[in-house]
Amino acid sequence: MLEYVSQSDLLDQAPVVANHMNITKPPRGEPTLLTWTQVNTLFHEFGHALHGMFSDVKYPTFSGTNVPRDFVEYPSQVNQMWAAWPEVLRNYAVHHETGEIMPQELLDKVLATQTFNQGFATTEYLAASLLDQAWHQIGPDKVPSGEELLAFEASALEQAGVAMDEIPPRYRSTYFLHITGGYSAGYYAYIWSEVLDADSVVWFKENGGMTRENGDHFRKTLLSRGGAEDPMIQFRNFRGAEPDIEPLLVRRGLK
Repeated sequence: MLEYVSQSDLLDQAPVVANHMNITKPPRGEPTLLTWTQVNTLFHEFGHALHGMFSDVKYPTFSGTNVPRDFVEYPSQVNQMWAAWPEVLRNYAVHHETGEIMPQELLDKVLATQTFNQGFATTEYLAASLLDQAWHQIGPDKVPSGEELLAFEASALEQAGVAMDEIPPRYRSTYFLHITGGYSAGYYAYIWSEVLDADSVVWFKENGGMTRENGDHFRKTLLSRGGAEDPMIQFRNFRGAEPDIEPLLVRRGLK
């Protein structure tokens, strides 16, 4: 998703937003088909586009996706839910030769794979996130080097309760580029966004799913606010409650 013009009441600007996607080129004469991963990416990036297009703020600095890093992926991840929503799925998930709609049994198998190996995947990610924060909680004069670096890492993982030979952190300190690549103690943002996302999906399901009323509520309380309002105020205005970790644990098969 790219925002070419940011929405702004101050400058009387309407947003200009586009999605760009690289997909596998089909053989000559055959239709372009998408993998399930590509479909999810398409819905995800369109979620970012909606965040930009529905922006309704005064200053361009706060327009659309100009929000804190640990909030920016949340609305786009919510939008991924519609990829497998029955009313949406039957409009695009059809056999390219017969026109047959994807059987429910096949969809169930695809969705079941999302819980595979989540104990490992979640732990290695959290270990890296906690290590990221450990590095940013020491002063410049305390940063170790050489063998001391590995000792610091081992100590940090031990103190966080995630020191396991079977599940090392996704990135070790010597090649953990997120530490200096703009994430600076914010690598946790992915899973925090997913906590908000999973909880929001439950709200949609509890309130009737794909309705205009639900969409308007999500747009008014969250998609239109950009960075003009504290992110957690936006979430509470939408959800009507504090974030709950339970839906994420259920989604990942860890409950």
